[in-house]
Amino acid sequence: MHKPSTQTQNALGDISLLYVSVLLKAVAAEGANPERLKASFHLNAPESAATDARISIPRFMRLGHAAINATGNPAIGLRMGALSRPVDAGIAGLCAETAETVGQAMETLARFSLLTSRNSRGAPGVHRHQRSIHFYSIRPYNAYNYFVVDSVLAGWTQLIRHMTGRYDVLDRVRIEYPSRGLDDVFESWFRCPVEFGASTNDIRIKEQVWGLLPLQAHAGMHEKLTNVCELELKQMQRGWSTADRARHHIAPLLVGGNTSLESLSAKLGVTPWTLQRQLAQEGSGFRQLLDATRKQLAVDYLKETNSSLAEIAWLLGFANPPAFHKAYQRWHNISPGEHRKKLRMNTD
Repeated sequence: MHKPSTQTQNALGDISLLYVSVLLKAVAAEGANPERLKASFHLNAPESAATDARISIPRFMRLGHAAINATGNPAIGLRMGALSRPVDAGIAGLCAETAETVGQAMETLARFSLLTSRNSRGAPGVHRHQRSIHFYSIRPYNAYNYFVVDSVLAGWTQLIRHMTGRYDVLDRVRIEYPSRGLDDVFESWFRCPVEFGASTNDIRIKEQVWGLLPLQAHAGMHEKLTNVCELELKQMQRGWSTADRARHHIAPLLVGGNTSLESLSAKLGVTPWTLQRQLAQEGSGFRQLLDATRKQLAVDYLKETNSSLAEIAWLLGFANPPAFHKAYQRWHNISPGEHRKKLRMNTD
């Protein structure tokens, strides 16, 4: 059993090369040359890489943007979804397709999402009473990340179609970014109403589909694969300190300034006093951890994304851009704008 790789340390997150392989298949299906992209991004046979191999989220987004330019298809995420197989979601995908119901399969994917992707912005989740599975916000949206939302929602939909042998499986799709003039394309692909500019990214599954028995359902195999997934998840998180677990939850809470000791301790399932005590035992504290997390994320946002300084300030939970500017000056003795120029000069 592979222990998840820790090679990629980008603070914004990383993603399995399994998804890269699907993107390259979509490029080929669109009539473009995936070998050129592989060479340009120094990807050596991602389809045969170790199952725990990953690339950074920013690099994956740049690859997707390059794929759109190469194919001329701004909805390439839908093509990725159409080409997705359970195995492309790793062992969690194989576990999901053996579940006893479609709803249980979606919960399995959300539960073990960390096995194939780690994102500072959050993790997928399921709302049982709404029969929906949602993808976290990755605002601000731009040409580099539209396809990520498209491919995730389409991939989940394709898995349900694979499990049920049906195409008409959704009640509706909600997408957070505004319409790009492709509404008819999306509604034709998903076969249901698609709402753009919504409050979240999610798919809502038809009531009669949610409880269906998947074609590959097998209680014994599902239990065995669930145990394997749980073990891999524990191995990934083994040795995490309280500070490590706190960092995992701080970044999503930062967006819009929703971070507090109370909100973080609630995410960790402990009281604020207990969290303070545990961090103190490790020589840390909430304010210190918050500052360090912001500092680490700030550099990666400047270096790896085209987000404006105002957008980065918002993503990091600062009250306004001047507050971010002041903090960055304190961290690095340079303004964020000047540091972005230097960081990019060093990578050109």
